[in-house]
Amino acid sequence: MGQEPATTFFSHIKPGDTEYKSGGLRDFFLYRDLGIAGATNGKVIAHLVKANMAPTDGTGWHYHVCDFQIVVMMKGWAKFMYEDKVTLVEAGDVVHQRPGMVHYLFDYSPDMEYLEIVSPADFGSVEAPPATANVPPVTPWPSTT
Repeated sequence: MGQEPATTFFSHIKPGDTEYKSGGLRDFFLYRDLGIAGATNGKVIAHLVKANMAPTDGTGWHYHVCDFQIVVMMKGWAKFMYEDKVTLVEAGDVVHQRPGMVHYLFDYSPDMEYLEIVSPADFGSVEAPPATANVPPVTPWPSTT
């Protein structure tokens, strides 16, 4: 086992090594790369995702083309529709989202931050028809003015 050629590499990312950036899958979130996609040659991506703007329309109904996906809520909360069921995911919760599961992240707290781990790193996101028309309203953020 220790004599096989390396197809992955050691990686150690500290908090100051990478910054939160826009330009990810959703413009209302910021993303912080944790170096795992590079270390695994694209087999897995791990990134931190945090709220950047108040929710309005959320992610819309979609599913991911992937082999594996988990979300670990680090701070705050988010409300998802997983198919036709409302699911509140709070700090400390872990969600395994099966491949192809139709979902919609429609609400989240201002301090929401989660760790997302997906395989492969270049997973796809595909719009999907609504699983239900009964999506609850978003929770307004407190005014900062």
